Amino acid sequence: MGPEYGIDAAGKFILVGVPTLVGSVLRLPYSFAVARFGGRNWTIISAALLLIPTIFAAIIMHPGTSFSTFLLAAAVAGVGGGNFASSMTNINTFFPDARKGWALGLNAGGGNIGVPVIQLVGLLIIATAGAGAPRILLGIYIPLIVVAAVLAALNMDNLTSVRNDTGAFRESIRERQTWVMSLLYIGTFGSFIGFSFAFGLVLQNQFGRTPLQAAAVTFIGPLLGSVIRPWGGKLADSYGGAWITFWNFIAMAVSAGLVLLASAMHSLGLFTAGFVLLFAFSGLGNGSTYKMIPAIFRGQARVAIAAGADEEAALLRARRISGAVIGIVGAIGAMGGLFINLAFRESFLTAKSGDPAFWSFLAFYVVCTAVTYVVYLRPAAPATTSAPLAHAGV
Repeated sequence: MGPEYGIDAAGKFILVGVPTLVGSVLRLPYSFAVARFGGRNWTIISAALLLIPTIFAAIIMHPGTSFSTFLLAAAVAGVGGGNFASSMTNINTFFPDARKGWALGLNAGGGNIGVPVIQLVGLLIIATAGAGAPRILLGIYIPLIVVAAVLAALNMDNLTSVRNDTGAFRESIRERQTWVMSLLYIGTFGSFIGFSFAFGLVLQNQFGRTPLQAAAVTFIGPLLGSVIRPWGGKLADSYGGAWITFWNFIAMAVSAGLVLLASAMHSLGLFTAGFVLLFAFSGLGNGSTYKMIPAIFRGQARVAIAAGADEEAALLRARRISGAVIGIVGAIGAMGGLFINLAFRESFLTAKSGDPAFWSFLAFYVVCTAVTYVVYLRPAAPATTSAPLAHAGV
């Protein structure tokens, strides 16, 4: 948005934070909707729902529209945030175990890579039609949404055997590991989604870049973070998710420190490099933290089996709980995108710079590093949360 829209930096950070909040809240009901309505049916419905914010935005996207109207459009746009959760739930129930990893990875990578794709399309539009032609971008996506809904109707299936496991959901809420992993996922996925929205605004407000100049580089971070995500899971398979997550948070803290150094030096190149590194490590951490969740509950099952519990029942509980925890962690982790944009808003309001926000991110990554070590890696940690889990591949 250019200056002709009359929205200051603080307002812009609010606008990009609101759909993140709405999308985070919708992740849980969207996950349950797959079993309630069927994977094919809900994909058609959820895809068609995207037409509402897209058409609404196309109608109101012009100078003179009130901030409250833009805020409403941003909130309605949040319906797209739940689509990822429902698609992961649908794929998880549809594909057999032997193909589940590849299918989930492909879906997650495709979902994340949508961020740099839309930024590249936006860059092309700005370069050819100017920054004042945002309706063109919306016009491109309207027919694509229709195509997605039609393809879902023609090529997908419903699984009538799938049922919502509300018992597992209630049990997972009482699990301490649910909230520990939610905290860590805020640090990884929350950082990725928050920085994806904020990167261009930070470059414009802190370094005076034009929308075109900012768009020319902002796609690099989300693209790298999307592509590298599967490698986080692969490294977690080889070395344990907790160790990869531990070192990853250290790398994120160092990257935030590099951004702060670049800001003090007024070095746009170093600042951009540090920001891109934050994207890369947030993407890597997405893979490693997500891989930790089923391993944690398999580790708990093995401890219970060693203590005399029935093997089949213990492993069944691990599968049920890990599935529910993945849904909760995904929803709460996405909230990190809102926190990041609110932090930038306050930072630019009070200091006219993003530095205070980056200091808070650095401190949070240090906290996540410490939590990962204390809960999952410290030798003296309780047996049910540390040593057996490390051996189970956490």
